Amino acid sequence: MSIYFTSDWHLGHAGIIKMRSRPFADPDEMNEALVQYYNAVVHKNDICYILGDVAHKQSKEETERLVKRLNGRKILIRGNHDGDINESLFDHVCDFETISVSETVCVLMHYPLLSWPKEHRGSFMLHGHIHSGPEYNEQNRAAGILRYDVGVDANNFCPVSFEQIRAFFGRKI
Repeated sequence: MSIYFTSDWHLGHAGIIKMRSRPFADPDEMNEALVQYYNAVVHKNDICYILGDVAHKQSKEETERLVKRLNGRKILIRGNHDGDINESLFDHVCDFETISVSETVCVLMHYPLLSWPKEHRGSFMLHGHIHSGPEYNEQNRAAGILRYDVGVDANNFCPVSFEQIRAFFGRKI
């Protein structure tokens, strides 16, 4: 079993394609690609923390249809566009979560925090919301800041594993 993180899919949102220069012709193509990218990485016995903004400007029924196709156990950390989502699609739903993976504390929230629990003891702050590119995570690493944007725009539209994040920051078990 592996643990993954992702956020800011904005399923159904035509505007995000243009705003973030996503390489999709329309929301239907984007939706299908995001489901395929997700399922290529996350498997049946894996856990994926979705750090908000699953869908935007899409019917509740279409969002449910797409989320039901996703592999693994899904845990939602609510974002600013998740107010109307069917929470029964997820194993757990909350606004903020702290987990421990391989003795590393991970603080999970949709929004980036400037300060977080156990920050000075090596904990990771994982978030979405800002739709950054990969350069944001690289700048944080260069500055010694253990904050990482797990959003699809920063991670080639794929979920990122705990192991990838740990390796990114040069941490070992």
